[in-house]
Amino acid sequence: MEIFLKTVSALNDETRVLLLRFLDEYGECCVCDLQESLDMIQSRLSRHLKILKEAGFLRVERKGTWGFYAIRSPLDRFRTEALREIRHLETALPPLKKSSQNGACKI
Repeated sequence: MEIFLKTVSALNDETRVLLLRFLDEYGECCVCDLQESLDMIQSRLSRHLKILKEAGFLRVERKGTWGFYAIRSPLDRFRTEALREIRHLETALPPLKKSSQNGACKI
């Protein structure tokens, strides 16, 4: 029950749904790329990423001081279906702005 409620709660925010859609579209991204692309301050972005990770949607890989986030694989059926529904939402997806190169961020 706790896992189900965490998952549903994570989806109850427009920014987190946008983050899932963005990562689903562009694949693994450095925090600096997400910050730049979504025009979001680091503290706010980190909070949303943490919630999505704890809800089982994301994985993070550390490279030095930077975190690279991606949709976790494999996802269970519930999260897979949620992601499938998110793909069909009318969402204005910003372009990916790459601030990182070879695992290093420029910002």
